Amino acid sequence: MEYFPNTLTKAESDKLIERFEKHAEDKGFGIWVVERKEDGAFIGYIGLLEVGFDAGFQGAVEIGWRLDNKFWKQGYATEGAKACLDYAFHVLGLKEIVSFTALTNTPSEKVMQRIGMVKVKEFDHPKLEGNSPLSRHILYKITADGWQQ
Repeated sequence: MEYFPNTLTKAESDKLIERFEKHAEDKGFGIWVVERKEDGAFIGYIGLLEVGFDAGFQGAVEIGWRLDNKFWKQGYATEGAKACLDYAFHVLGLKEIVSFTALTNTPSEKVMQRIGMVKVKEFDHPKLEGNSPLSRHILYKITADGWQQ
């Protein structure tokens, strides 16, 4: 949670999981648990969610990931994100996917670039205070046509 305003309590984590489950029921897609193949270790999650806040792209489908930092820089986020994009475009038939993160989160920005996403703009996250070092965000996107290339 290095690039998030705070860590979650158990109750907040449970609420987040409930939100993910409801989203999957309602939309037919969502967040997936990521396990390492060789030993089944839980390393985090990767998946697709509709953006629920207004920053000029509300309702778009976002690809996102959160991995335990001991699994960073091993290609898991890139591999999982590519699988999600393939699913989004070839199975769900979506036309565009966005991703965003705090401007300071260069590891996630690099994943966005590696999976073929293109920088669209910077914006202030509406759920964060303006004085937070995490309030300034960067938005990336990829289209189905861009993914094919």
